[in-house]
Amino acid sequence: MPARRSFLLALLAALPLALPAQQRPPSPLHNDIVRIAAQAHGRVGVACALPGKALQCGLDPAEMLPMMSVYKLPIAVAVLHAVETGRLSLSQTLHFVPSDLIAPTGYSPLRDQHPHGAVDDTVEDLLRRSIVDSDNVASDVLLRAIGGPAAAEQYLGSIVLYGIHIRDYEGDEDRNVELQYRNDAQARSLAALLLRLSIRSPLTPAHTQLLLGWMVASHTGDRRIGALLPPGTVVAGKTGTSGQDRATVNATNDVALITLPDGRRLAVAVLIADSSAPYAVRQRVIAEIARAIYQAAVK
Repeated sequence: MPARRSFLLALLAALPLALPAQQRPPSPLHNDIVRIAAQAHGRVGVACALPGKALQCGLDPAEMLPMMSVYKLPIAVAVLHAVETGRLSLSQTLHFVPSDLIAPTGYSPLRDQHPHGAVDDTVEDLLRRSIVDSDNVASDVLLRAIGGPAAAEQYLGSIVLYGIHIRDYEGDEDRNVELQYRNDAQARSLAALLLRLSIRSPLTPAHTQLLLGWMVASHTGDRRIGALLPPGTVVAGKTGTSGQDRATVNATNDVALITLPDGRRLAVAVLIADSSAPYAVRQRVIAEIARAIYQAAVK
């Protein structure tokens, strides 16, 4: 317990402090983030964490905002934990049953390849699909295998990660867009999850590297956190995006670990909710916020 407590204190020290405004005047970085976020014309949550350096990057970091496919990251961590405890194995096959099928509007290359379901796939390949391709069916099959949303959220609590709610399957969200607000999170909690994976992962080194490797291999965020960073910057991220069925868009998100020139990893989480801005503007907002944080981190 003492070691765990000391790590939690170090983790909190690396996250943005929430001091009263009169004690902590806005920094140039915070002012830049506020200015950039205003272009989204919606609710924006921002948090970052960098060991050894305090960055005043928080913008409503405790507000609960819909995650969309960002929630596949904590689910993947929970699945890998199940592998480490022997409840699953990476080579084990799981059955994609017809009831796992999602609405045509939901994204799933696995569903497109097997439109009637009734196929087996390994845990490792389903994990790869859920992170690299953001495959909704793959994520749902894995979530079902570990006991459903409640089991995933219970695991997060067991490793002292709160402020991340996993309540519904992707397939349910695809059928009812109002459910998209139930799988929500605080930007600061997602930054804390990234920081945990970077400096003291709850997973084994091998599984941590496997997960981060999939995050680096994903290109769903190429126009988000990594878009305006120096060429060659390694970005391990997970995006989340809702469709648009009304005047505002429920969610346009990206969370990532950015490898700095000195080898440290900068955790950044940007969540945009209820935005009336065009898609290209929302992506640009995320990219500009990430660039501002990166530039402050390397100074």
